[in-house]
Amino acid sequence: MSDLPYRPCAGVMLLNRDGRVFVGQRMDTTIEAWQMPQGGIDPGEDALTAAIRELGEETGVAPDKVELIAEAPGDFTYDLPPELIGKAWKGKWRGQTQRWFLFRFLGEDADVDIDTSHREFRAWRWIDPDDLPRLIVPFKRALYESVLAAFRPQLAASDGR
Repeated sequence: MSDLPYRPCAGVMLLNRDGRVFVGQRMDTTIEAWQMPQGGIDPGEDALTAAIRELGEETGVAPDKVELIAEAPGDFTYDLPPELIGKAWKGKWRGQTQRWFLFRFLGEDADVDIDTSHREFRAWRWIDPDDLPRLIVPFKRALYESVLAAFRPQLAASDGR
């Protein structure tokens, strides 16, 4: 299955006023899998537009409730575990190549509504950014560590570290 392409994707690290990051608990898994908003880039769509669209589709957060802080300097890639290749995403992809964006959340918790028409999360919460790698599914752990490393300067600036 290594001949399958990677799915182009955009991801959002959404940072609240307290320097905590949004995570949602996925609905489509029996394990406790939390992740940041992310999703496919549509044909003809740029990564930033996709990131803002995905954020709205998955969290209900409107574009005027966020401000862009940073874009990761490059793309990150992960492979699906062998048991999911050929099953996830209708068998079209072997994993994802992701472009990540760090946004500041300007709204209030009441502006988050995961009960969207594209519902992907059963629950959500704000967490310390350093807790991300232990909450994500194991096959995405290295990717999340890379995203954290890419945004570490901005995260440190936001919480005084």
